[in-house]
Amino acid sequence: MGRVSLYLLAAIALVFIIQLAVPGFTESYVFDPSLAIAQPWRFVTCMFLHADPTHILFNGLALFMFGTILDRQVSSRQFLFIYFGAGIFGGLLYYATYLLGIIPPIPALGASGAIYGILGTVAILLPDLRIFFYFIPMKIRYAVIVWIIIEFLGTFDISSGIASAAHLGGLLFGIACGYYLKTRRGSAGVSAIGYRIEPPPANWSD
Repeated sequence: MGRVSLYLLAAIALVFIIQLAVPGFTESYVFDPSLAIAQPWRFVTCMFLHADPTHILFNGLALFMFGTILDRQVSSRQFLFIYFGAGIFGGLLYYATYLLGIIPPIPALGASGAIYGILGTVAILLPDLRIFFYFIPMKIRYAVIVWIIIEFLGTFDISSGIASAAHLGGLLFGIACGYYLKTRRGSAGVSAIGYRIEPPPANWSD
C-alpha cells in the first residue's frame, strides 16, 4: 500500500509549524494572483500553506481519509500527478477568475484544490463508495455532483471567503484523471466503506 498521502500530511504539518514560527513566511509563498506570472512557483507553494488550525485540520482530515483510499488504487507516481496537477489546475482556474474580473486579486492558500482532485478521482474509480455529506449518507458519485454545483456557484460569491474556483478546478482535474485511469484498467472494484467529510472552510483559501 502506498503512503504518499501520509508523507504529504507530514510535509503540510511541518510547513504549518514554520508558518507559525517564521514571520512573513506565509506572505512570501501564498498564491497572489497579481504575482502569478512573475512568481509562478506560488502555484505550488500555496498548496502547503494554511490559514489557521481549523483550516489545516479539515484539509488534513480529508487528505488522510480519501488520500489513503487513493493510495491503494494508484501508484505513487500517479498519486503525485493527481495531487499536484489538481492543485495547480485549481490555481490556474482561480487565476482565470481574477483575469476575468470575477474576483479581486485576493491571495489564496491551502491544499483543498489538490484534495478535491483526490475526491474527484476516487469518485470515478469507486463511485459507490458511501460517505457522509453534511451528515447525509450518500454515494460519492452523487456527492461530487453536489460539490461541483456548490463550487461553481461559490466562484461568483466573493464574500464567501473561499476560493471556490480552485476547488472546482481541482475536482474537475481529478475527475478527468479518474476517467483516464478507469479507461486504462477497466471497471474498478467498488468499496462500500463509509467515510464522512465536509468541504474545508477557510478565509479565501483553497
